[in-house]
Amino acid sequence: MIQQTVTVTGEPTATTHHFRLTFPTSRHGAHTARHAAERWLADQQDCPEVAAGDEGTATASLLIAELTANAALHGRVRGRHARLALTLTAGTLRIEVTDARGERLPAPTPDADGESGRGLLLVASLADAWGCEPHHPGGKTVWAECAQRRPARKGGA
Repeated sequence: MIQQTVTVTGEPTATTHHFRLTFPTSRHGAHTARHAAERWLADQQDCPEVAAGDEGTATASLLIAELTANAALHGRVRGRHARLALTLTAGTLRIEVTDARGERLPAPTPDADGESGRGLLLVASLADAWGCEPHHPGGKTVWAECAQRRPARKGGA
């Protein structure tokens, strides 16, 4: 894990946590990447800046699963790997998955008769924001962001 602390004069200290993993563009690679990211997110729950709670962790897990699976299915180039990157701050979790297929951009509207393509509808409904951007020298990064929400306090206070 890479941890970065940024301090601006007169402002409280903000800590940013980073997770990066390269994985093969296969089902098994996507599965392994998702589980490694879930373990990392679970380890971050002890950090004072992080307060996503169980709902936030479940949402992040679904988004990571969908984006890594899409990279394995649609971003595969023989001999090339994909990259999963998570950036966690007090306010936001950003999930980025980079693959080598820049010409295959995500389409959030599935073919009515198709057997796939509904995953990005899930991403759009769960993420606070998402998008796709080119990755030099060839490829794309599909990203999603989730606001970190404080869990409700028990006892009504």
